[in-house]
Amino acid sequence: MNGVRQVQTEAQARVHDNGAMWMWRIAREPFTAATWRRTAYAVLALPVGLACVPLSLLGAPTARWQRGLVRRFLGTEIPGTARGGGLRHALLATPLNLLTTFITVYGWVIVPMNLGWPLRAGSDYSGAWGGPTFAGAWAFHAILGGIGFLLLTPWLVRGLTAVQVRVARSLLS
Repeated sequence: MNGVRQVQTEAQARVHDNGAMWMWRIAREPFTAATWRRTAYAVLALPVGLACVPLSLLGAPTARWQRGLVRRFLGTEIPGTARGGGLRHALLATPLNLLTTFITVYGWVIVPMNLGWPLRAGSDYSGAWGGPTFAGAWAFHAILGGIGFLLLTPWLVRGLTAVQVRVARSLLS
């Protein structure tokens, strides 16, 4: 009986440790270098892709530049020829790059905007979410909009850049 109880306790400890590990990973993710490299790629992919359209028509090696951008910021090597697929990737990936840029910029801009909610709020906070008190409105915006988006945005950017890598792999290889 004592051996069964010990096995259950060890299993419960592993589950607790696993949960604590995930909480730590979620809390740490906004502050990692990989998150900010993915964010940089998400923001740069759109202007680089748009610049590659006319440059590829002029014969520039835009596929190589786009593969280099993926390799530098996302750490993914995409094999391919020097000139293959640059224009195709620049045109077909533009809608995804636009969506990714918008979501990334919005997600990161809303963090300081909500943490500093009193600096941007109007004079009447009674109608604000979390009101009718000033402290309630500030706490609501800081916790949900500030800290919430701080923890959520890296995972959104991670997912969107993973899709961008798949698109780049299929169009630039």
